[in-house]
Amino acid sequence: MSDETPAPPAGLRAVADLDLGPALEAVLMVVDEPATEEHLAKILERSRREVADALRELADEYTRQGRGFELRLVAGGWRFYTRPEYAAAVERFVLDGQQARLTQAALETLAVVAYRQPVSRGRVSAVRGVNCDGVMRTLLQRGLIEEAGTEPETGAILYTTTNYFLERMGLRGLDELPELAPFLPEAEAIEAETLEGVPSFDPDAPDSEDADDKTEL
Repeated sequence: MSDETPAPPAGLRAVADLDLGPALEAVLMVVDEPATEEHLAKILERSRREVADALRELADEYTRQGRGFELRLVAGGWRFYTRPEYAAAVERFVLDGQQARLTQAALETLAVVAYRQPVSRGRVSAVRGVNCDGVMRTLLQRGLIEEAGTEPETGAILYTTTNYFLERMGLRGLDELPELAPFLPEAEAIEAETLEGVPSFDPDAPDSEDADDKTEL
């Protein structure tokens, strides 16, 4: 068996032949933690000195150009960071998705959980008549619902609303939820009719099973 490095696919340049600056940029765009000069030198088949000099040149270039990001040496490695003076823009972008209004599908699903809790995803989907996996994940991410054990008969995960839900609704407790009695017979009938036809949803199953729900998000 040969230990030689395999040739790159047709149309691609060998790593050692790449322009060092752009190659470093490409690698640093995908790192999850600061990359050391030694590691970058090994990956790009260059000396550590070449890599160190190129990194400092890039960092100086970004500063001169007033880019919204900077290249920093942190904890022994290099990584891109947002420049501090633009932190407000990034913060607004990150928080915007969390503060966005819930869709109609999410509101309906949240109502089912609130009135039926503790309740499984499958039963929520049965009441609504569609696969609610995607919406349930959204509610979990927003902190409006949480896991609360499993259903003894099936082992399905059960969900309840959170204290954050009460806070957002302006309620002191679940006993202050509006009376739903006039609508319960209809809800029970819908569930009885649809429970057989709605599959048991596995939270670990591929996202392709969320196809019916994605149109609602």
